[in-house]
Amino acid sequence: MLHRTVYCCFSGKTHKQQYICCCYIFIRKVEFLKKKNLIVIMSQRQVLQVFEQYQKSRTQFVQTIAELATRPQNIETLQNAGVMSLLRPLLLDVVPTIQQTTALALGRLANYNDDLAEAVVKGDILPQLVYSLTEQNRFYKKAAAFVLRAVAKHSPALAQAVVDCGALDALVICLEEFDPGVKEAAAWALGYIARHNAHLSQAVVDAGAVPLLVLCIQEPEVALKRIAASALSDIAKHSPELAQTVVDTGAIAHLAQMILNPDAKLKRQVFSALSQISKHSVDLAEMVVEAEIFPAVLACLRDPDEYVRKNVTTLMREITKHTPELSLMIVNAGGVAAVIDYLGDSRGNVRLPGIMMLGYVAAHSENLAMAVIVSKGVPQLAICLSEEPEEHIKAATAWAFGQIGRHTPEHARAVSTANVLPKLLALYMNTDSSEDLQVKAKKALKSILQKCTYLPALEPLLYEAPSNILKHVVCQFSKVLPHDSKARRLFVTSGGLKKVQEIKADPGSALQEYINSINNCYPEEIVRYYSPGYSETLLARVEKYQPV
Repeated sequence: MLHRTVYCCFSGKTHKQQYICCCYIFIRKVEFLKKKNLIVIMSQRQVLQVFEQYQKSRTQFVQTIAELATRPQNIETLQNAGVMSLLRPLLLDVVPTIQQTTALALGRLANYNDDLAEAVVKGDILPQLVYSLTEQNRFYKKAAAFVLRAVAKHSPALAQAVVDCGALDALVICLEEFDPGVKEAAAWALGYIARHNAHLSQAVVDAGAVPLLVLCIQEPEVALKRIAASALSDIAKHSPELAQTVVDTGAIAHLAQMILNPDAKLKRQVFSALSQISKHSVDLAEMVVEAEIFPAVLACLRDPDEYVRKNVTTLMREITKHTPELSLMIVNAGGVAAVIDYLGDSRGNVRLPGIMMLGYVAAHSENLAMAVIVSKGVPQLAICLSEEPEEHIKAATAWAFGQIGRHTPEHARAVSTANVLPKLLALYMNTDSSEDLQVKAKKALKSILQKCTYLPALEPLLYEAPSNILKHVVCQFSKVLPHDSKARRLFVTSGGLKKVQEIKADPGSALQEYINSINNCYPEEIVRYYSPGYSETLLARVEKYQPV
């Protein structure tokens, strides 16, 4: 057609006319080609728009799910809508942003409860995450490590599922990354795996995580220091062998350098790690002490953060419980007085390790128990016993009193003059008290009573104590009265002798023998006078008496 047009244009035309025809043909040709290309371009754009819209929709979907997963009220609805099966394919998306946001959404869902974490495991999502930890960029690695952490935190079984999919080696490799955020996410996941039991903790150790975690606590980033110290604490807490593994990497020295760091959250983790190391054996506790953390540690008992203070007293408790020598070292550093001040400034569960620390110190020897008394520990413990509503705190306080008062009459008197004995008796006799509280109150009472010779503190118990406690009270009277005339007189005038005569004891029992010993301290007519029924006997004699 074009050739025919050209022939018609050039046939019988002058050169000028032919030139004009050429221009006309060229313009038509250009218009034809433009039209053809425009159609092709429009077709390509339409195709690309489909893909762009698909990508935009996927991005919007995962971003919205990630946002919805931050609010607990949405979790059940998302779960019922089958969100897990919809998110799983998007982990393999070609767009890195979609992969990362998908991992973030999965982590937030798995973090909420163990059912969703179980769904992540059953959905075969973990192997893909582990594979991606070694292949993807730093943003994806942080998100993937977050999912592993969220799954592992709920139970040993779920943590074991994370281990079984090969996550430990990948997470340990992440500890060597340049980016501190990736290191932090990996350390966090490793800590959540190790915290459940010794078997999982050993698996983390065997993967080579401990030396790298010790390197992490030396990094400049405070957040990374916190998480690495927390992970070391979670590893060390299960057994002496695991704690020794942490110590062998030189962790104590690096932890000790951070006890005066201004960051409160870091100090929490540092003291927690040192506590978990110290608790297992004398040798480990001595290694912590040899790092020269005292008396600098005591300054942290005045820290504004209550959990820093609690972890400091926990560390002191774990050290003092082992030997008298370790306790004496802390006493000489001013630790007992500092802890007593701490108890006065604290309330609730944060008091518990301080109360137990005083009990451990007092348990070792008479001199150490006297150090607690001299530092006015008994009145402060009495306040704790009265103020605290939690029974486990009351039980610990009762136990501490028993450790203080069980050594000598002087120790027992220091406890009894603080009006502690009636309180312990009331806790023991209260039917609403827990079994543990009743046992500890009873044991403390018996320990103190067996040494107590301060009769004014014992006398109120004559009127309230049950027979199993009463025999210890009467026993102490039977020991003191034969040798103290002033006490014998006071015992009569206060009504104590009369009360003893009213006690019903089985013939031949220990209690009856103690009563006989007391009665032998007085003239027979005095004993008869205060015996039950004596007034009726006198009245009967009056009735029978015949005046002269």
